[in-house]
Amino acid sequence: MLKPEKSYDFRKRLLTIHKSGIRDNSIAPACDEYEIKDAFRISIPADASVVLQTAAEDFRDYLLTSMNISATVSDENTSNNAVVIALCENQSEDYVISFDDVITITAKTDRTASQALYCLEDKMSARKAPFIKKEEIKHTFMFSPRMVHPGYGVDQFPDEHLAQIAHAGMDTVLVFVKGVNETPSGFLDFNDLCQRAAKYGIDVYAYSYMFCKVHPDDEGAQEIYDSLYGEIFKNCPHFKGLVLVGENIYFNSKDEKTYLRSIYSSESFPSDTPHPGFWPCNDYPKWLEVIKKSVYKYNKDTDIVFWTYNWGFAPEEDRIALINNLPKDISLLVTYEMYEKVQREDIWEICSDYTLSFEGPGTYFKTEAEAAKKNGIRLYAMANTGGQTWDMGLIPYEPMPYQWIKRYQGLRDAQEKWGLCGLMESHHYGFFPSFIGDLSKQAFIKEQPDLIESLKNVVFAKFGTKHFRIIDEALKKWSEAITHYVPCDDDQYGPFRVGPSFPFSLIKMRKPPSNENAHFGNRILKNEFPAGQTLASTPPTGRGMIYSLRVCSEVKSLEKMLELMKDGISLLDKIPEEDRNTELSYLINLGKYICCYVQTGINAKEWFRIRARLLSEENINEFPKLIESAEKLLLSERENVTEALTYVRLDSRLGWEPSMDYLGDEKAINWKISFIDYVLKTELKHFRNATDKKWLV
Repeated sequence: MLKPEKSYDFRKRLLTIHKSGIRDNSIAPACDEYEIKDAFRISIPADASVVLQTAAEDFRDYLLTSMNISATVSDENTSNNAVVIALCENQSEDYVISFDDVITITAKTDRTASQALYCLEDKMSARKAPFIKKEEIKHTFMFSPRMVHPGYGVDQFPDEHLAQIAHAGMDTVLVFVKGVNETPSGFLDFNDLCQRAAKYGIDVYAYSYMFCKVHPDDEGAQEIYDSLYGEIFKNCPHFKGLVLVGENIYFNSKDEKTYLRSIYSSESFPSDTPHPGFWPCNDYPKWLEVIKKSVYKYNKDTDIVFWTYNWGFAPEEDRIALINNLPKDISLLVTYEMYEKVQREDIWEICSDYTLSFEGPGTYFKTEAEAAKKNGIRLYAMANTGGQTWDMGLIPYEPMPYQWIKRYQGLRDAQEKWGLCGLMESHHYGFFPSFIGDLSKQAFIKEQPDLIESLKNVVFAKFGTKHFRIIDEALKKWSEAITHYVPCDDDQYGPFRVGPSFPFSLIKMRKPPSNENAHFGNRILKNEFPAGQTLASTPPTGRGMIYSLRVCSEVKSLEKMLELMKDGISLLDKIPEEDRNTELSYLINLGKYICCYVQTGINAKEWFRIRARLLSEENINEFPKLIESAEKLLLSERENVTEALTYVRLDSRLGWEPSMDYLGDEKAINWKISFIDYVLKTELKHFRNATDKKWLV
């Protein structure tokens, strides 16, 4: 049974590395299982690095906290009841675990040795006991780097959260960089962060927020870029990588297909020519060479990552022409599923941003992946496999594992086809530990071909074994549900950005109040619905059907999504309260909140249709019926929003996102309820009075 939480209480979970009370004392070891007993020895080399020492102490803490087993860490050899760790950089696998009188781990590096210890933890957690099957385990990791932003808060990295990220198999964190020790949120000691992360086998990449309009051909350009990028790597030499994305780093391109800085032409009308930050400009290669020179002066091994996120909509010939001319020693990051055309009912939609509704890969990714392979450029994918996309902005992860498995398989195939070797697994919404993250970890092990079996083990570890069939069936329903989601900007920046707190208004457009210290706050919420790429972008792109032509089909699609979500809830509700552990209770609560989310999305579309008629109807006799429909819909949404209150009170992570902070918590939802009441009592009253035939007497 979940208890009400205060704001930010979810962070306590992010500071808890090992859960207590996992062991089931009623379980006895099978004859083919190795039993870890009290006085267990964790034997590491005498010259073990801080990474391996940290991992060994972590394993000792896991045994004590989760399994109630005492253990010690030392460099002494032992003949039984021990794990003995040795490094062997020449072996083909990242680590091998074997069982005899002792558990033997041979690993390529201290980092992979750490992952071997985490693997043992995972197996004991799934077994609910300190017993491990005596079979040789060989694991080779498919992807590195595996990059994530923190889920604790934008550019906030407590040690315990770093440890959780390492346990999930990620090896790189991203930090926004505006200057030396400067993030958009303020001061951060970058060297301290790099050194703390390194203890857990984690690298730190600088994600550039450094705008510089100077063209590489301009006089003194190299010196100016040296003063920006060079100074970063001079003063913060522990950064292992640099991420560059168009909208954050654009310059005054001379590409004739773009326009310069202002989003308006000299006539003050929106330009129909792309902005350099949103176009594959032909002088980006020259710009990258200047950046490289600045960075390589201080660290020649820096992984410079060039992300093509902002111009996936551009013609293939322009995108490929750019890739053909890129420096060959950088990494190309391509978003996996964006810009793909998908069908919903009898219409088509464009995957405007990150979405799980289409598993991928998209044509944009495939064409650029082929070009990267042809040019011998390292290929990374922005795949969101930390567990969250932009489908619903204020949830911690999307609990749709069978759809994620389709994506995992596509990414595994992409390694074979195009040499995909690295992943970005979350953006500013951050990584939140979940069973989806645990499943991603298993999916990206080369020797792990059966992902359905991996899911079974992950579900066992997280939610228990007793009601597996019910849980699995519910997750299948939810996995189908997400395929009916509408992946367009109108939703992703509108009602699905903030869910139940999304405002419905007739006259005065408003947004839920946000924390003034938030990275974005409500600035990335479009409260005038619809307001996406169809007509409202600058310049207008026409990448989607006109909204009025697709709204009916979108409602039908989302109604199917909602029905499937509720089917899953009905199954999970059959599990008795006494059989639900805390993790399962959070999962059920999340599913019910998502139902409210989808209902708001449906209601927002219906509200658009009613509002459009109220603002355009010419027959005065139609207004009473329209006003009645508006009132009925608002009351229905008020009921939906009130239900959502129940769920956000029980999980403080719901309604929060690192860059927006709280836009869907109890305070925001109560604001929404008050706003509905305002529209009912004031705005609708205006329409009633203004259309009352008494005025004609």
